[in-house]
Amino acid sequence: MKVYNNILETIGNTPLVRLNKLTKDVSATVLAKVETTNPGNSVKDRMAVKMIEDAEKAGWLKPGGTIIEGTSGNTGMGLALGAIIKGYKLICVLNDKQSKEKMDILRAVGAEVVVCPTAVEPEDPRSYYSVSRRMATEIPNSWYVNQYDNLSNRQAHYEQTGPEIWEQTDGKITHFVVGVGTGGTISGVGKYLKEKNPNIKIWGIDTYGSVFKKYKETGIFDENEIYPYITEGIGEDILPKNVDFDVIDHFEKVTDKDAAVYTRKLAREEGIFVGNSAGAAIKGLLQMKDELKEDDVVVVLFHDHGSRYVGKIFNDDWMRERGFLEEEYKTASDLVAKHKDEPLVTLYAEELVSHAVAKMRKYSISQIPVLKDGKFVGSVDDTQMYQILIDQPELKDAPISSIMKDAFPMVKEGTHIDEICKLINKNTPAVLVELNNGKHHIVTRYDIISAMS
Repeated sequence: MKVYNNILETIGNTPLVRLNKLTKDVSATVLAKVETTNPGNSVKDRMAVKMIEDAEKAGWLKPGGTIIEGTSGNTGMGLALGAIIKGYKLICVLNDKQSKEKMDILRAVGAEVVVCPTAVEPEDPRSYYSVSRRMATEIPNSWYVNQYDNLSNRQAHYEQTGPEIWEQTDGKITHFVVGVGTGGTISGVGKYLKEKNPNIKIWGIDTYGSVFKKYKETGIFDENEIYPYITEGIGEDILPKNVDFDVIDHFEKVTDKDAAVYTRKLAREEGIFVGNSAGAAIKGLLQMKDELKEDDVVVVLFHDHGSRYVGKIFNDDWMRERGFLEEEYKTASDLVAKHKDEPLVTLYAEELVSHAVAKMRKYSISQIPVLKDGKFVGSVDDTQMYQILIDQPELKDAPISSIMKDAFPMVKEGTHIDEICKLINKNTPAVLVELNNGKHHIVTRYDIISAMS
């Protein structure tokens, strides 16, 4: 029988898959090293087990001990598998930008999860670096993994991932591309590959808000480069010992939006359901495509599985809230699609000015069309209401008909966005859209700005 003795023995030997649609404009052959087939669904399984085994050999991790680590989630999953099989407790310290799915998965495999704020300095006692270190000093018989500075991290990739890639490409690889976080994957794989062929290029993918690219190019650790970002698993505000800058030939930065958009493209155009560091990696490669030749063989490593981002990257509302969703607005119908099921807020000409103010406050809107005898006869907006309340407060009890402006222009739902833009100006903050079902909706200046940004 072909049987593994435990789940840890299934780590490694992940597939190399040719990319086709997303890389159709790239001269080189582009291959994805898909690490999601590891039992913990990420590349971090490799180094997690290596770090545990090396700690056991060194006497740092003893029977019945507690493993403590600050993690973005994936290392925690690998450590959890090792802890289950080897009989350890596990405490994972995460920052609050990590997806809920990652936290839930860690709890599902028995880890205790501690959540810390993202937007604090590494030295801040609330940071997940500081909390991890402190807990390791307070809890008896515990071991702090420290994947950032624990060199067993990159050694795992030197011993496993690098040789796999070399063998799978028959030594034809010319470029290795991967997102850089702790630095273990790129440094371990890069060292192995360059020992086999010093001409192989090692490209690291960085994110805006991280220090790696500038430090590589200038040797300067610039704190002005550091600011919060959304992409998970890559980029840092510290310089981990696992990052071997001598091995890395170039860092390429990718925006949060591009990372998210290309993660979704990988799923929809290549059928590869992976996390957003993979989206960053493929977009970074596309940004550098002009440096590639027809005979080049590029391997891009995809870190983890898309199931850990269902509530974020693969959630349309989450993407839309951050302006990441690539939506094409062509007509009035497209512009009102988000609120077409909500009733249009209106006023009757006989209502009072105070009623208009109350409705604007209640619905958080800036303009309202006015009806009389079932027809749109006028409009009011917040600028007008503000001026009345300041200059003529006595008009609060006046009828809307006495102060209303002209009715908003009316367009059909098939009207092109370019025509709507011509109607909305300084004096006309909105247009009304007549739908085919006879209902009406409003398109505001803000709707146009959102659609075009």
